[in-house]
Amino acid sequence: MQICDPLLLGKKHIHFIGIGGSGMFPLAQILHGEGFYLTGSDNNPSDTLELVKALGIPVAMGQRAENIQGADLIVHTAAIMADNPELIAAKASGVPVIERSVLLGIITRCFENALCVCGTHGKTTTSCMITQILLEGGFDPSAVIGGKLPAIGGNGRVGKSGLMVCEACEFVDTFLKLSPGTVVLLNIDEDHMDYFKTMENLIASFHKFCSMAAGPLVVNGEDPNAAKALEGVDKPLITFGWSGENDYSPANVTIHRSVHTSFDLMHRGTCLGRLEIFVPGRHNVLNAVAAAAAAMAVGASFEQVKAGLAAFHGAGRRFEILGEEQGVTVADDYAHHPAELRATLEAAKALDFKRVIAVHQPFTYSRTSLLLEEFAQALSLADQVVLSEIMGSREKNTWNIYSRDLAEKIPGCVWFDGFQEIADHVCSIVQPGDLVLTLGCGDIYKAAKLILTGLRK
Repeated sequence: MQICDPLLLGKKHIHFIGIGGSGMFPLAQILHGEGFYLTGSDNNPSDTLELVKALGIPVAMGQRAENIQGADLIVHTAAIMADNPELIAAKASGVPVIERSVLLGIITRCFENALCVCGTHGKTTTSCMITQILLEGGFDPSAVIGGKLPAIGGNGRVGKSGLMVCEACEFVDTFLKLSPGTVVLLNIDEDHMDYFKTMENLIASFHKFCSMAAGPLVVNGEDPNAAKALEGVDKPLITFGWSGENDYSPANVTIHRSVHTSFDLMHRGTCLGRLEIFVPGRHNVLNAVAAAAAAMAVGASFEQVKAGLAAFHGAGRRFEILGEEQGVTVADDYAHHPAELRATLEAAKALDFKRVIAVHQPFTYSRTSLLLEEFAQALSLADQVVLSEIMGSREKNTWNIYSRDLAEKIPGCVWFDGFQEIADHVCSIVQPGDLVLTLGCGDIYKAAKLILTGLRK
């Protein structure tokens, strides 16, 4: 990584407001690895926050004005409200204050090729797959990923090459602050409509992002919205999809026991060889094909792709098996959009479990309200559904929407205010052979841990 942006040059002490966020942690890992002195604050204990502390980064619990003392650059997450006392003090201090996505954009400009993975669904898994392939292949990449990759011990990594893998999120046009080299476009689906308002606006943002690429575009050749986003974009194009009409596609897909799937990787009608992946679901077959296409676009061989995918056994919070007690398997997944819930539950139902019990934490009032019917349809794939209350995050409940509104549309669904109540209920209804799957991008994983504790008792 070559520090080239004036905002980072000469800085010694960088303070992170909300350092435990999944988007903040990898940036902290990279800057800590580059020798910057970091401090941070957060309001909520979390597994990610424990990883931050394990790096030796001082963390203050609770956000107060005095936490910023001594910092010569202050970074905050988009979730920090304008009335946050620490953010108010930061803006009054005279020290430069930037939002997390601005820092991520700065970091992408420090690399020769920032391989940016965008799309509504599958970004984290595909970014992890690409990173694992490049690691196994000796490319020594840096990485900023939205989920934990065991091979790098977290969400971020500092490599010695000019290659970086970066998860590029469309939320509030965050990805337009990046400087992409190679772009991977997985799909475009209806999401963040509280910001984008219309699909036309959402597609237009992806169009802008793809137009910014310095290198080739690796694109889902079967996604109609992706095709619209590419109209008028003059960049080298590599396509992937289920059909052999794409540059890369899978053939002869075989689902083995548990989470093992194998398939032939086809390149323009020629079989390059057989690949094995150890994450469940047809959607992950397509993610693997996208990862293979992207890795080969930056110089990886088929053998390096094969070794990398075989070594990848999932990202944190992506169908992550947390444990088994009393014959009951407990897993956790980040799915928080109806399409993601559907893909994850279909993958779960295809495995060898007696029943699938979905424990879902809806995330943001706007998404829950706008996609209420779609959420109900997707969650109804499970044999039993348990809901927590909606996690509002950055929003206030001006939508007047509650989990009970969603529960009423799902047969047999129940909801509870607290995670302990959820755990007690789940422990009372599970049977040996069941899969309990917690779902959501908030802190629903805490309920999974309580369920495992309850089952042990």
